[in-house]
Amino acid sequence: MPLMRLDKMLADQGVASRKELREIIRSGRVCVDGATETHPERKLDPTLAAVTLDGERVGYRRFHYYMLDKPVGVVTATEDRRQRTVLDLLPAELRRLGLFPVGRLDKDTSGLLLLTDDGDFAHRVISPKSCVKKRYYAEVEGEADEQDALAFSRGIVLGDGTRCLPAELELLGGGRCLVTVMEGKYHQVRRMLASRGKPVLALRRLSVGGLRLEESLGPGGFRELSEQDLCTLFKE
Repeated sequence: MPLMRLDKMLADQGVASRKELREIIRSGRVCVDGATETHPERKLDPTLAAVTLDGERVGYRRFHYYMLDKPVGVVTATEDRRQRTVLDLLPAELRRLGLFPVGRLDKDTSGLLLLTDDGDFAHRVISPKSCVKKRYYAEVEGEADEQDALAFSRGIVLGDGTRCLPAELELLGGGRCLVTVMEGKYHQVRRMLASRGKPVLALRRLSVGGLRLEESLGPGGFRELSEQDLCTLFKE
């Protein structure tokens, strides 16, 4: 790949800001291929060079992918002056990566949210053309029935004329159901259920494609996705 400045390579891994890294490198804390490097502008191939900071190896990844268990009450945004955002749940080193949410979960919806700095990946997940299914668990007022499931399978038309693609509605009983969609229109699942007279009381995203939320993460918990995770996501 093209050569990259040492300070940019480290900044892209969330080590510190470019300004901070210039001081760190000049202080002799960084080594490249076993030799101390004090020039932030040093050019290198980040996929081949062995770079360490204070003796610890700093690996290079061009893009980053994370799974987050979004809690209720947090907004899906990169910044907001009045409300806590999903990026505020991350440590400083991850916030420096330039991550952004893949799609949206509204403030009152919890569950699986993907974070990345890879725009092409995000577009592929979000685009209906990719047929990446998003599955939700919902609790509603009343009891969804077979007529509701049939309406979902035919494609719900919302009150404002918005036509939704055919979706799956699985009945669990007791005001509970599973909804699977392949698009992400504004408040879509809530509006689809409300159009059938079943207002949503609670909503949680369980999976995206073949990738399922790990409940062990807990609200606000996160982990980096592996290459196998990414393959699993698009396998279904």
